[in-house]
Amino acid sequence: MDFDFFLLGVTLIFLHEMDAIRCKEWRIFPRLSRLDDKKGLIIFVFAHIPLVYWILFELKNRNEDFMYYFDLFLILHLVLHLIFLKHKKNEFKDWISWTIIIGAALCGLLDLITI
Repeated sequence: MDFDFFLLGVTLIFLHEMDAIRCKEWRIFPRLSRLDDKKGLIIFVFAHIPLVYWILFELKNRNEDFMYYFDLFLILHLVLHLIFLKHKKNEFKDWISWTIIIGAALCGLLDLITI
């Protein structure tokens, strides 16, 4: 059985979204950053319901195009975190957050290489 880098990448990005709540990621997004933390949290959490549903739906249907673009997203996601690293409200500073973010990007890259 081959190791499934794609599924590990999905797992890591889901964990990252849990970590994003801890790190109050909504504070980095342009419009959400203006909200107080209670409203930002509510919008951030509930916005992820359709996103997670969509990811699971595409996985259930084994959509290979989706998987390819999701791998690219995992890599782009790391780039975006690097761009916003110096943002004054960025709380993704510890090894846990970066292990998850980099791990997801590596899984995306490895899955693309092994296709």
